[in-house]
Amino acid sequence: MRLAVLTEPGGFEIVEEPLPAIGPDEVLIRVAACGVCASELDMYRGVSQVGYPLRPGHEVSGVVERAGERVDGFAPGDPVAVFATTRGYGEYVAVPAGHCIHAGKVPLDLALGEPLACAVNAVELAGIKLGDDVAIVGAGFMGQVIQRLVQLRGPRQVIVADTRDEALERAASSGATATVNVTREPLAEAVRGLTGGAGADVTIEITGTQGALEAIGGCTRMSGTLVIAGFHQGPPRQVPLADWNWNAFRIANAHFRKLATILGGMRAGMRLLTSGRISLEDLVTHRFPLVSIDEAFRTAIEKPEGFVKATVTL
Repeated sequence: MRLAVLTEPGGFEIVEEPLPAIGPDEVLIRVAACGVCASELDMYRGVSQVGYPLRPGHEVSGVVERAGERVDGFAPGDPVAVFATTRGYGEYVAVPAGHCIHAGKVPLDLALGEPLACAVNAVELAGIKLGDDVAIVGAGFMGQVIQRLVQLRGPRQVIVADTRDEALERAASSGATATVNVTREPLAEAVRGLTGGAGADVTIEITGTQGALEAIGGCTRMSGTLVIAGFHQGPPRQVPLADWNWNAFRIANAHFRKLATILGGMRAGMRLLTSGRISLEDLVTHRFPLVSIDEAFRTAIEKPEGFVKATVTL
């Protein structure tokens, strides 16, 4: 089987490896697609503290090829979303059967259960109530998935902020009640103007940037909730903690490492996806074959016009 190995910053090598063996509680998955996650981009750039070679890839979907003798509920031919911790950019991956969720009739290049899990768990942690005003800072792939989930919670307003008009237009077409281009309008001023001066009940940061951390408190009401969903890699960040203390914000770190939490979010997300309550169809915009995986990563970094999400398809 072919597998993409990141041998050095900026360079994948396609290698041949034997098919993975499976245990009695595992399944062998023939990979259909693996999404390029923003958390992998610093590995590719060479600015994260990791050693090479690496075998990344965790946003997997595919078809069950073979099931272990103790596996119940999955059979060869079943389409599934998969939580894999590594080796997703390959033709086959072996995982515990419990890490798979049936994908139903969802096209497999859209059955990205792992990022759905992250978004579902972030929204659950935010504790959004009926009638809340919610600000979402960042309208990339994860921001737009979170927006769609937030809208299912019955908020009064969903205000989406970004630096790109194209991303904001997509957010508006998906149901945002207002959008803010922060290069032209101060975020705090815009959100407070839309909320009668009070600020958002919940603000979700999903950019992973220092600037967003500095801005989110100013657009959130006293005793409101700040949700840190952006993946903050690189140098240490600073937050205006005196202001956050004074305003008695609830600060929620929307990153999860407990397997049960991740799989629970994945099950909920896939139920919404397979039932048609949400769709990722317009968000997976760029698809690349395995031999073009370097181009997939460069595209995810450069974000050309029209880009939201890149996947490697097999």
